[in-house]
Amino acid sequence: MPLSSRPRRPALKAAAASRGVLLALALGLGGCSVIDAPPVSRGHRVADDQLKELVPGVQGRADVQALLGTPTARGTFDDNQWYYISATSRARPMQQESISQQRVVVVEFDDAGKLRQVRELGESDGRNVSFVARETPVPGNERSLLQALFGNVGRFNPLGGGAGGVSQTNPGATQPNSTRIN
Repeated sequence: MPLSSRPRRPALKAAAASRGVLLALALGLGGCSVIDAPPVSRGHRVADDQLKELVPGVQGRADVQALLGTPTARGTFDDNQWYYISATSRARPMQQESISQQRVVVVEFDDAGKLRQVRELGESDGRNVSFVARETPVPGNERSLLQALFGNVGRFNPLGGGAGGVSQTNPGATQPNSTRIN
C-alpha cells in the first residue's frame, strides 16, 4: 500500500479527542442555559378590573371579600387594613430565586366597616429591617466538656428495652421478650 493512502492514526485520535471535548463542553453548558425557568406565581393576585369595581364609601367588608376574596394578611394592630400580596418569581440554576413582579394592594375600611381607600404599595413604601444578632441566654443549657462527653453514660441499652433490660412492650415481664408457659 502506498504511504499516501494509509490513514494517519495520530491525526484521527486528535480529531476524535477534540470532538469528545466539544461534546462534553456542549453537554456541560446545556445545564447553564440562559433560558429562564417558568414563572411561579404566589399569593393573592388582584386584577385591575376587580379594583375598578371597588367604590369607597359604598361597599363594606363583605362586599370586598366577595369580590377580591380573603385577604393575604390583615393589619397587626388595626383590623381595618387588609393586604392582598402577590409575587411572580423565577429560579435560575446556580442563582437565588429572583422576584420579577410584586404587587401589594391595601384596602382600608373606616370604623363602620365601609370601604375608605384602596391603594397600591410600591418599592418606595418598603423599609429595610435590620436583625439583631444577639441570643437570649437560656438557663440550664451550659454544659461543661465532661458533661457533654459523659452525659449519656448509662442511658443507652443495647438490647433495645427499658432500664435494666426489661421490655417496654410487656411491662409485666421480668426478662426481655419473655413468654410464660405453665
